[in-house]
Amino acid sequence: MRTSLVILLMAAICVCGTSAQGQESRTPEWLRQGFNVRISNRRDNGEMMQLVRPILDSVNSSVVEILSNGRPVALGTIVSADGYVLTKRSELSADPIRVRMFDNRVLPARVAAVKRSNDLALLKVNAQFDFKPVDFDTETPPIGSFVISAGRTGRPIGIGSLGVLARRVEHKGRLGVVLRQGSDGRARVQEVWRDSGADEAGIEPEDRIIAINGQEVFSSENVIQTLGRMFPGESVQLTILRSGNTMEMNAGIRELGVLQETENDSRVNGPRNARLSGFDRAFQHDTVLAPDQCGGPVLDSSGRVIGVNIARAGRVVSYALPSSLVLPELVSMLQEARASAN
Repeated sequence: MRTSLVILLMAAICVCGTSAQGQESRTPEWLRQGFNVRISNRRDNGEMMQLVRPILDSVNSSVVEILSNGRPVALGTIVSADGYVLTKRSELSADPIRVRMFDNRVLPARVAAVKRSNDLALLKVNAQFDFKPVDFDTETPPIGSFVISAGRTGRPIGIGSLGVLARRVEHKGRLGVVLRQGSDGRARVQEVWRDSGADEAGIEPEDRIIAINGQEVFSSENVIQTLGRMFPGESVQLTILRSGNTMEMNAGIRELGVLQETENDSRVNGPRNARLSGFDRAFQHDTVLAPDQCGGPVLDSSGRVIGVNIARAGRVVSYALPSSLVLPELVSMLQEARASAN
C-alpha cells in the first residue's frame, strides 16, 4: 500500500511543462487537501520529501556526517553495533576524522580498513554510543523504480529513478601527460594537459619520469602501466629528472572525462566527486546529490536499503554500490579491522 501511494504521489507531482495553476486544477481534491501537497515541477520538492520521510524510518539513526579536518566531506552508514561506519574513501583527505551522529554529537573516528577497488573506507568510532546498523537488502528493484537517498537523521536528501542496473564502471584516471620515449630509454614528457594533476604539480615538457611512489620506472609503457593502477582522486609521488637535477613532486590523478570537458560542460554538470569511476559494480540513478552527500544509504520505495551512494558523476548521473557488492566487501573489512584491533 505504501509503495503504491508513493508512486501515485510522485506521478501526480512530477508533471512538467505546465503552470502550477494548471497542475493544481488536475490534481484530485483528496491529494491536495488530505496530504496538504502544494504542486511543484520538482519531484524532490519539500512537500514530497516530507511525504517520503516515513519510508526512511529504518535508517533515521544510522546515517552520520563525516568530517575530515573539520570540513564535511561525506555521509557514512553505520554497519555494526560496535561502532563501525562505511563511507567514501577518497573524500578522507586529512586528519582528524570525526563523525556527527543523528543527535548532533561529534565523535572521533579512525580509518580501520579500506577497499581501494570500490572506494570504500571503514571507520571505527571511538566512543560509547548506541549504534544502530542498517540492514542491507540484496534485491535490486527494476529499471524505472524510484530510489530515495537518506541523509543524517534519516532525512531524505534526494529522490530519483533507477536508470541503469549494476554494471562495472571502468576507471579512467589520468595524470595528464603525453609521453614519448627518450634517447636514453626513459619516459619523457612531451605535453602536459591544462588543469591536470601534472599541470598543477608543475611538470613540464622534456621532464623525465624516473620513479613513481619510490619505485623506479623506465619506458613510457612502464610509466603508463604503473599509473594505470592508480584511481582518480589518489595522489602519486613522482621523481623527475629535469636538466640534470632530480626533483620530487606530488601529483593528483584526475578523471579523464573531466579533463576533456569544456567550460560549459563543467558548468552544466556542476560539482562532482574527485573519483567518479573505477567500481566493480554500480547502479546508476538520476538523483541530484552534492559531492559530500555520498556514502549514505539508498532505499527503494518499500524502505529496503539497496545500496550505498558512491559518486556524484554528472548532472543526472549518480552511482551507488549495490548491497550485493557492499555486503561481501563489508564482511572482509570488518574481519580485517577487528583482527588488527585484537
